[in-house]
Amino acid sequence: MKVGIHPEYRTVAFHDTGADKYIMVGSTIQTSRTVEIDGETYPYVTLDVSMHSHLFYTGKQKMTKRDGRVARFNKQFAMTGLKG
Repeated sequence: MKVGIHPEYRTVAFHDTGADKYIMVGSTIQTSRTVEIDGETYPYVTLDVSMHSHLFYTGKQKMTKRDGRVARFNKQFAMTGLKG
């Protein structure tokens, strides 16, 4: 590898503000903000969504077959014998 052309690779604290969780990951992202965690100072980046707050990973998503528009339509017209 050539010297001096690669960005610095270090541990960065990504903060999921929706779930108030920190994810410590090695990254080359550039940031001027820092945060102190367990006595160590890390570069700090905020996230809107991560695995801690995304509905897919938390299991709080709606199931389309149960809660979707098509399911409501089928439920409403099931008695009439119409098939879609």
